[in-house]
Amino acid sequence: MTRRSALALAGSVGAGALIGCDDAGGAGADAGTNESDAAASDVVAADSSICTLYPEQVEGPYYVPGDLVRQDITEGRPGTPLTLRLRIVGQGACVPLAGVAVDVWHCDALGVYSGFPSQVGGLDTRGQTFLRGTQASDANGEVEFTTIYPGWYPGRTTHIHFKVRPTATSEAVAQLYFPEALSQQVYAQLPPYNSRGPKDTSNAGDGTNRLGIPQMPLVESKGDGFVARYVVAIAKPAGAKP
Repeated sequence: MTRRSALALAGSVGAGALIGCDDAGGAGADAGTNESDAAASDVVAADSSICTLYPEQVEGPYYVPGDLVRQDITEGRPGTPLTLRLRIVGQGACVPLAGVAVDVWHCDALGVYSGFPSQVGGLDTRGQTFLRGTQASDANGEVEFTTIYPGWYPGRTTHIHFKVRPTATSEAVAQLYFPEALSQQVYAQLPPYNSRGPKDTSNAGDGTNRLGIPQMPLVESKGDGFVARYVVAIAKPAGAKP
């Protein structure tokens, strides 16, 4: 498979699998945008009783190559704490995949990405790396990132990008979308989000999400923040670890 080959993705919808508690679980991630295009990969449900199809989406303009291996990706960026837990499994029996590289990136509370010029407010963040990171899945197929609840920028709904790289020559990218009610609450009540007000694009109105990817049930509070979990099932390419 080539670097841009589509891998099968599926999101877990098993009972309790998306509930934000402190134990092991799978959390969803998302991936880059070419803010107008989204393509469904040829997907196979890992198990019809556990996983539903999760379409692959394009990488988008704000991915920065290079493995910035770390769990805490905040770099002191202000915002509501978010623990993002992902479990990477293979299609079929949903067997956990160890040693899979998982990249995560998203904007800050004010809609700004690191590493690029012409950000919201005219900011130039070239050379900065906040809210980006990579981890390798453990024996349970799990990775965990410490981050903040993402903000929004014009034309896009609330989202997180992720990329799954099972081997050096294969990858899949997608995005996670957040519950509308939760985003409304965060943006209206919590600083620094409330300095900007409500987002201008809903999940349903986001052109990048024209495939209708369901929102991630980010469900439970943890201290002064949230815990999100998701299981991502991929079609295991040759060379991926069991």
